[in-house]
Amino acid sequence: MSHLDEALRQFEASEANLAKLEKLWVLLQKHTPKSVSFAVNPVYEDACRSYEQFLLGLPYIDGWKPHTLPLGLDEIALSRSDAIDVGELAAQIAVDRSIEQPGKELREYRFKFNLKRKHLIQKIVFQSFNEIENLLNELRKAFPIEDEDFGYKKIDHPNWQMLSDKIKQIDILLGSSVPRPPRWSDLHRHLSFKETNDLRDIINSDYPSVKEGLTKSLLITHEPIPVKTYDLGDLVASNPSGGVLTKLNWEKLSPGDFERLIFTLVASEQNYENPQLLTNVNAPDRGRDISAYRISQDGLSGTIRNRVILQCKHWRDKGISLTDISILKDQIKLWEPERVDVLIIATSGSFTADAVSFVENYNRSDSALRIEMWAESHLSKILASRPNIVADFSLR
Repeated sequence: MSHLDEALRQFEASEANLAKLEKLWVLLQKHTPKSVSFAVNPVYEDACRSYEQFLLGLPYIDGWKPHTLPLGLDEIALSRSDAIDVGELAAQIAVDRSIEQPGKELREYRFKFNLKRKHLIQKIVFQSFNEIENLLNELRKAFPIEDEDFGYKKIDHPNWQMLSDKIKQIDILLGSSVPRPPRWSDLHRHLSFKETNDLRDIINSDYPSVKEGLTKSLLITHEPIPVKTYDLGDLVASNPSGGVLTKLNWEKLSPGDFERLIFTLVASEQNYENPQLLTNVNAPDRGRDISAYRISQDGLSGTIRNRVILQCKHWRDKGISLTDISILKDQIKLWEPERVDVLIIATSGSFTADAVSFVENYNRSDSALRIEMWAESHLSKILASRPNIVADFSLR
């Protein structure tokens, strides 16, 4: 048993207790009197006893867990009676809040629980994406889906079982904390049929949709970034001095992190809409591409939408050459027939002189496609006005 598997077992056991507490709370709410009543209710009493037992089974999350027990029926009746005697709305609201407090704490715990599970599995799921794309790449070589006589052939290949196992592992990792994305059931159905047409559907439709949905779910987080300063006013008052580091820590990012950084930049920009992570497992770079529409407003012509493909290259050890540009330009046809208007090549490194010269001359031609180069220097300039993204990706 791996450390990860043991960690998942602890999360599963904790969630089992949490789910039972949530069901008990629903039962308690059903039997909570809405007016002053001193009646005896054995169902409510037993639910309170069980609630206390299951509450003990919840582990702490960052030093916190629910602690408030449901109020007894007599206590509820007396509180409601006292509020009526006071005759003020605030008193009645205070009673309702005290009755509801256990449910509020359960909701807070569920929120923290889902966040912690996402944090546990995020990196592993993203690593699995790379492994899945490698498997699909090998399967596509063995079973070329572009052939005219592709047909409906049964697939007997060890990579198919490995692919299925990877998807099952992701399913377990997600638990109930992450919603299943569109085409998740389609992906499982095609994996079970094991035919060449299923491979085509997985490559062209199922997997890209699943990857995009899971990436969005796992990247959306409400977890704050640790801040060492208690009061920013005190920080300013201390009159700090000295130089400022301008170089971003690109080495800290993985290729997947760099792809998500570019996606975050595009998704946060108002002039871009409908950003999507694309997947082309047959591409040399395993298809780290992003699609979006760039919006421009013209007072005379109205709204203009240009389709943009961004190709992400986390290359720190070499520059992007003219040969690389040619290969990337040729890959554009993979995302047509809908026309691509702009190809953006984003890199954490640089472009060679011949690549820059080629792009400049190409953009002066009559080609409908425009090529833009986002080198490390350009990205650093963009990120200088977006310190929130710099902090999110720990680039400083």
